[in-house]
Parts: sequence; structure tokens; C-alpha cells
Amino acid sequence: MDNLIEVNDLHFSYGPHQVLKGINLTIPQGKIVGIMGPSGCGKSTLLRLFTAQLRATRGSVKFMGQPLHELNTDELYKLRLKMGMMFQVSGLFTDLSVYDNMAFPLRENTRLPEEIIHDLVLMKLRAVGLHGAHKLMPSELSGGMERRVALARATATDPALIIYDEPFAGLDPISLSTIANLIRKLNDALGVSSVVVTYDLAESLKIVDYIYFIHNGVVAAKGDVAEMVNSQDPLVRQFLHAQQDGPVPFHYPSKPYPANLLVEG
Repeated sequence: MDNLIEVNDLHFSYGPHQVLKGINLTIPQGKIVGIMGPSGCGKSTLLRLFTAQLRATRGSVKFMGQPLHELNTDELYKLRLKMGMMFQVSGLFTDLSVYDNMAFPLRENTRLPEEIIHDLVLMKLRAVGLHGAHKLMPSELSGGMERRVALARATATDPALIIYDEPFAGLDPISLSTIANLIRKLNDALGVSSVVVTYDLAESLKIVDYIYFIHNGVVAAKGDVAEMVNSQDPLVRQFLHAQQDGPVPFHYPSKPYPANLLVEG
């Protein structure tokens, strides 16, 4: 199987508001794919469809060749064990130690003896440079350390796919670079596929293999990093060069400004 995820003619709406209007994309095995686009374009919605937290209005998402919309609850839970997720705000359990945060998915989803879980937890933490921090509580961690624990936890069950939702948000430059390098190194070392949703272009362009730009509910542009950097597409250029004027408007659609000021008494 060449593609871990295959998305075909994917549509999704929140009530009358149509968010996705026919998305087509693939996530190859062993690659890091970046999904980018302006705020509100449907990136997070797309991630929820990847994990079947939402069901498509039309079209399909296949994971490891299986159409997610055809799976029952038990089949879906089993398949989700092959997915890891690093949340935008890390998502650590605040009342559990680093060790117990790491052990949680293993205790919940496997029947491994505690001594094996112990070794796996320390091994995963060592991969992100934090095996010495296993006794700390989340409140004792810096922002960068917290993200590294979240990254390690996303790999706990040895998933085939790891999803990163804004992994660089709020990090200082050193922590940001550390997390970016870890995403690349872990992806290559574990042989997994990764999906990265982020606004941080400088770091993401260093680690991704392929990029999809989402705009107005469709894939507006796609290509490898070199193609995107050299693209003449107005949307891509506006996004990559942080230009205020372009296909993505600064002002939300409305009546002319003077008309909004004329309020009848």
C-alpha cells in the first residue's frame, strides 16, 4: 500500500455552512505532509474526518485501505490504535505525572504487564530527551518540555499515522526548532506517516515532504516544498510571504463601512 490515507471528493458542512467542497488528497506512507491555509479554511475539520470524529456529508476517507464511514464502533476504535495525535495544547492529563501520562494509552489499550510498560515509557521519553523527567507533573514542565511529552505520548502505541495539530504554537525559537527536528527524526526512525497542520512556515518548510493548501473548501494548490516556494499562485505567494492583500481578504464581507455607521435614530 503506497498511501496510508486516501481522500476522495470529500464534502462536509456544519448545518448550512459548507466547509469542505470536494477535497482530494493522499498521505503517502513514510512521508510528512503539511496541510496549510488561512484560518477557518477547514484544516481542523479535515483532521477530525481523518480520525472519523466527524462523518463526511459526501465522499470518503480511507485509512489503510478501509473506508472509515463503513466501520462500526468496535472496528473504528481498533483502527484508531494505529493513529497517534499531538494536540495543539498538548492535552496532557494535569493530575497525572509524565510517566502516567505516557503509560495511560498503553494501560488503556493493551494487556502488557507493568514492567514492559515501564520500559516502553522510558524508551519513548528517551527518544525526546526526557526520560529523566518521568516523575514530574505537567505543571512542572516548560512549554517545550510539555510538547515533547505530548509528542512521545503520540507514539506510545507505535501508530502508523501521527497527526500534529499546530505543534509549534506558542513555543520559543529553541523549543520550536527542537520539536520540528523531533517530528522529522521520529517520522524517519519509526517509518510512520505524519500530517502537520501549522501556520509556522519557516519550520514546517524544513521538515515536510509535500504540502496541500486549502482555500474555499478545496485544495487550491499542492506540491513539494520547492514547488511551493517557487509557486506563482497568488494564494501560495500571499500565504508564504505573509502579504495582507491577495486572494484571502483582510476584511470580512460586509456592507460598505459608511453604511454601517448610519444608524437611524
